Amino acid sequence: MDSWNRIDRLIGHIEKVLLSVLLAAMIIVAFLQIVLRNFFYTGLPWGDSFVRYLVLWVGFIGAALATREGGHINIDVLSRWLPGVSKTVNLLVVHLFSCLICAILAYASLAFICNERLLKGTVFFDIPVWLLQLVLPAAFALMTLRYAMYSAGDIAVLIGKAPATNPGRGDT
Repeated sequence: MDSWNRIDRLIGHIEKVLLSVLLAAMIIVAFLQIVLRNFFYTGLPWGDSFVRYLVLWVGFIGAALATREGGHINIDVLSRWLPGVSKTVNLLVVHLFSCLICAILAYASLAFICNERLLKGTVFFDIPVWLLQLVLPAAFALMTLRYAMYSAGDIAVLIGKAPATNPGRGDT
């Protein structure tokens, strides 16, 4: 579990740096498009498509990072009134369900990428479309792994092998 925490922290750091770089690039290209269109009546032919894919990447990397830090929207009405063990069981069910949904979405997005690869479509600079969409299965796979590890941590708490922490809220 400890090695997983070190790897997860490293991945989280990489996600934050990547998010910063991609967001900066998105803002710069979008601003440049606005300036070029309004003042010079031209634009970057690839700019809109590039920004569209940057939004996709920022959104999915942000979702994976939110999973690590417990930042996803959830309805927390029941767990507020549950005592210790029941709260952990509730958290285990939530983590297992989230793991299942993310695994299904990882599989579906991988199938989508395979279909896109067969179509051989390209975008700006003749980059294959499927290459720019790889963030979908990658992010869902990372979220699946994180929820699986949170579930394992919940089970460890329930059987008394680990102290109660709040995984997925930055405690890992």
